[in-house]
Amino acid sequence: MKIAMLARNPNLYSHTRLKEAAEARGHELDIINTLRCYMNIASRRPEIYYNGEKLPKYDAVIPRIGASVTFYGTAVLRQFEMMGVYPLNESVAIGRSRDKLRSTQILAREGVGLPVTTFAHDPKQTQEVLDVAGGAPLVIKLLEGTQGIGVVLADTDRSAKSVIEAFRGAQVHILVQEFIKEAGGSDIRALVVGGKVIAAMMRTGAGDDFRSNLHRGGSAKPIKISPEERATAIRSAKAMGLNVCGVDMLRSNHGPVVMEVNSSPGLEGIEKATGIDIAGKIIELLEKKAATGKTKTRGTG
Repeated sequence: MKIAMLARNPNLYSHTRLKEAAEARGHELDIINTLRCYMNIASRRPEIYYNGEKLPKYDAVIPRIGASVTFYGTAVLRQFEMMGVYPLNESVAIGRSRDKLRSTQILAREGVGLPVTTFAHDPKQTQEVLDVAGGAPLVIKLLEGTQGIGVVLADTDRSAKSVIEAFRGAQVHILVQEFIKEAGGSDIRALVVGGKVIAAMMRTGAGDDFRSNLHRGGSAKPIKISPEERATAIRSAKAMGLNVCGVDMLRSNHGPVVMEVNSSPGLEGIEKATGIDIAGKIIELLEKKAATGKTKTRGTG
């Protein structure tokens, strides 16, 4: 197969591993800087140009689109879909997962376990929001945040009000969620590939940091998840429409609750923690699935 990977940094661990895995299985993989693509949106003749040249025909595309370039990245991916190139994850599914509010609403509709989550526009409703979320301690999240950035733990109602008012003063949208204290600063990352959980790790925040992101100094270890946690991860991936994703869950007193579904999960932490060749399994999935016309939305959703 001839595979394109949309990625801005070809030297990241995840990207080099996917390239190695593809080439080891006899495929050709080109890493294409998403922002250097430009498109000819012509009727029935969709084309993509890169560094001044028209891109050749690819069998599949692996989108590794950073959160900061979601809008342009999904536009480029839609163009690939319109050209009949099979995407590892579709543009519509990535768009769903990147919108924290939309993804939370979709998961809630499907009955997936979630922390109590509130959202409001009017600053006069701050107290009502706090009451619905169950009062402090509370987690306050920027809708556009990623890798633990823009996530604040408010220990008291007074501090929660201050944080909410500060964010609203900056004209940004936020979610307010209950704090799952019993999780103890740890979460579970379940890696779903092709509707199956192929690896899972527990991440624990550094020191007294309640955020468990490895980018912020957290640690990881392999973990055996429960059947309920496995089912929750699979249902979450299916609800988002993602073939490959990382599902982040907390262990609460009332079962697993999903915090996020990541459409471009990093491979380094989970491969090193578990010893599983996840990159190889992703390429194997493409071998089974990639075919012209198999894209559900064909770039129109």
